[in-house]
Amino acid sequence: MDITNFRSQMNRDGARPNLFRVEVNLPATLQNLNSGNSFGTKLAFTARAAQIPGSTLGKATAQYMGREVFFAGNRTFADWTITVMNDEDFIVRKTIEAWSGAINSHITNVRRGDLFGPNDYVADCNVHHLSKLGDDVIIASYQMINAWPVDVSAIDLDWGTNDVVEEFSITFSMDTWLSEHPETGGGVRI
Repeated sequence: MDITNFRSQMNRDGARPNLFRVEVNLPATLQNLNSGNSFGTKLAFTARAAQIPGSTLGKATAQYMGREVFFAGNRTFADWTITVMNDEDFIVRKTIEAWSGAINSHITNVRRGDLFGPNDYVADCNVHHLSKLGDDVIIASYQMINAWPVDVSAIDLDWGTNDVVEEFSITFSMDTWLSEHPETGGGVRI
């Protein structure tokens, strides 16, 4: 193995973690939260960090003659978190707070009246990993199925913090995720 062989295996100089686009859809029952359709556009520009989602395949343990034997168990899906830069219109923050508040009100501790079941407050979210060839060339896409915000982080305010843009994180729970890898052909339904 030499450096030439290594270079030949790094397609297009390797994938870069700073090339991505985030899409968070709103549930159909909550489309009224989308101030003039600006939420999705604003988020596309202000989502500063995201993750390719993870999952864990559990293991089932059986005892046999004093030994542990392991078998494949059930899959669990980790929460998915994005970091958003905040500007003075607060569109992304206000929309996510309203989505969360519709699921469970801060004051009355109840769900909004038109959200009858879980399908009324979930939506699909996407993260697209982009190629260095341009933002229209997607090398991998991940769709988080039935996602909803479980945590909206605090925004720290500080008189001593200068020359930075505010940020906050949004953590979503989901049922599952699906991946597609257009560059290598086909998708994977997980």
